[in-house]
Formats: sequence, C-alpha cells, structure tokens
Amino acid sequence: MAATLCRKRPPPVATGKANTWACAIVYSAGRTNFLFDKSQTPHMRADELCQQFGVSPKTGSAKSTAIMDLLKFGPMDPQWTLPSLMADNPMAWLIQVDGLIVDARHAPREIQEEAFRRGMIPYLP
Repeated sequence: MAATLCRKRPPPVATGKANTWACAIVYSAGRTNFLFDKSQTPHMRADELCQQFGVSPKTGSAKSTAIMDLLKFGPMDPQWTLPSLMADNPMAWLIQVDGLIVDARHAPREIQEEAFRRGMIPYLP
C-alpha cells in the first residue's frame, strides 16, 4: 500500500509525518481485514493501534479514510485482503457469467479455470 501511494503523482506521502502515514496504512489494512472486530483473531482496538504509532485516533482514522478514498477501496477489497482471509472473502469470488453475478466457488470447474486464467479469482478453489 505504501508503494502504491508513492507511485501516485504527486505522492501524498511526501507531505506530513512518516509515523502518521505508517499508522494510516496499517489502519487502512486493518479496516479492510476486520482488525478492529473483536470476533476476529487477531484483533485490536483502533485507538490502541494509533497509540503504537504516536498518532491520535482521529488523525489515524481521517488519514486512513483519505487513503481508502484515494486508492478507491473499502472493506473486503480482494486487492488488499490478507491471503489467510481470502477464502472467506465473498468479494474475491464474485464473477459475472452470462450477465449473472455468481460465486465462482460454486461454478463448474471449467468456468473456475477460465475465471482464474483471466485473473478474476485469486486461485482455483
């Protein structure tokens, strides 16, 4: 995510404090992967995360929102989902077949293979 932000022109990370950007990047990844959900393992409160970086929770949240808006992603975005959570991410498996949205995990094998070949799903289930 840091590399993607650095490739933007002008790079937003060129201004501001490094610890604020680092916190916001981890915060964004955490939001996408449900780090702040107590039912998940691991989990952590957002304010605890920000405290580790020496950033206020308000700043961490605001900068994270700015990153997510800039990179156009949200919760469960397959591009930013941890590999260990990919199998449980329904967004990673939705494909369009003959105009219908289907879960590729329930499609015939030949459709799964074609979806994988086209980069539409992360791996063959």
